[in-house]
Amino acid sequence: MDDTPSRFPAALPALRAEARAAGFIMSCEERTGSLLAVLAAARPGGRILELGTGTGEGTAWLLSGMSGAARLVTVELDPALQAVAREELGDDERVTFVAGDGGAWLEAYDGEPFDLVFADTWPGKFTHLDRALELVATGGIYLIDDLYPQPGWPEGHEASVERLLAELEGRKDFRCVRMAWASGLLMAVRSPAN
Repeated sequence: MDDTPSRFPAALPALRAEARAAGFIMSCEERTGSLLAVLAAARPGGRILELGTGTGEGTAWLLSGMSGAARLVTVELDPALQAVAREELGDDERVTFVAGDGGAWLEAYDGEPFDLVFADTWPGKFTHLDRALELVATGGIYLIDDLYPQPGWPEGHEASVERLLAELEGRKDFRCVRMAWASGLLMAVRSPAN
């Protein structure tokens, strides 16, 4: 079976060109993007959080699957990278761009929980994990990628990934599945309280 996506966001070619021009190599892999679009489509009117906008490829995938009533908040530390996404996607009223530290944003956020949290950066994944998980609604999805070795991983990062996976799989409030696919994914769903 061919797992190449058959539908792509209209803004993807421009975002990819801008990412290349900026030397940004950590954009959302297209199979991960296609999963994001499907997960967003499964939440009509849903509230979605993306931690790590980058140049906006993941954002574009999420928006491509979202209903008109769904809302997306995307947070990025580097304002120059996020400016690319704002330029290409900023006219879409469903998305709110936040430029700033994701960890600080997670600590300060006091709004409603999210139906889908895509943690594509350190905050919400390797730091501030508990806070990110607190923001997942019951039945909501937490998704992380880049669990296979990536260019630019710091020394010893593979051990950090294994600790993260063990911590997530050990939680009683989430059901997890590892996916040996794309860049290496883990999806967790918040279980209802017993």
